[in-house]
Amino acid sequence: MLDIIQIPVLIDNYIYLLHDTVSGETAAVDPALAELVLAVLKQRGWQLTTILNTHHHGDHVGGNVKLKRHTGCQIIGAKADSHRIPAIDRAVSEGDLITLGSHSAQVLETSGHTSGHIVYYFAEDNALFCGDTLFVMGCGRLFEGSAEQLWQSLQKLKTLPVETRVYCAHEYSQSNGRFALTVEPDNIALQEKMTVINQLRANGLPTVPSTIGDELATNPFFRADSPTLRTIAKTPVEVFTTLRRLKDSF
Repeated sequence: MLDIIQIPVLIDNYIYLLHDTVSGETAAVDPALAELVLAVLKQRGWQLTTILNTHHHGDHVGGNVKLKRHTGCQIIGAKADSHRIPAIDRAVSEGDLITLGSHSAQVLETSGHTSGHIVYYFAEDNALFCGDTLFVMGCGRLFEGSAEQLWQSLQKLKTLPVETRVYCAHEYSQSNGRFALTVEPDNIALQEKMTVINQLRANGLPTVPSTIGDELATNPFFRADSPTLRTIAKTPVEVFTTLRRLKDSF
């Protein structure tokens, strides 16, 4: 399995370090800042070889240039977003594979939050690094894409194995869960999930990762085609659009 280190930064961001113990290769996913990444690398004796960017927002690419200058790492990002990814070396698209030692990840295009958003799915490691497309009990805001685009992007992620761990880029779980309970107050799985979430946060612990299975049971944006939520609108896309609009003002 990959060694995965979670680094909290800024107010609610997560940077992830992925390390292959055999080859010694290490990747940073969405490094908002360089300093903490360099500190953890030094502490563990790891050498950064790769940066994986999911999209161009500053709190995901802010450390790119400094990390590349200090380590000589390769920066990978979406071809559709390559003009906005600082110091990008390799532009990737749907279905491309990236490797980290003996580990490989499939690139999936997930537009909606931004027009060029991608995610990285390490199938053999049961790990999905999804940036701001999918959150614990939530999804990204629509900054550039449409609700239908983001809904279709989430359909791709819903088909992944239920044991897939969901490593999203923000700690939004409590707010997302409170909103989810307003639209599905009788969802027992959601109620139980929120009990765990609140306990974790009360102890200063992260609520990430989740799993695809958990999201199928508790995330209203994953569940827009469920009978309990279909009362909101006629079609799943319309349900999703309504949910996203309600969450924006929650």
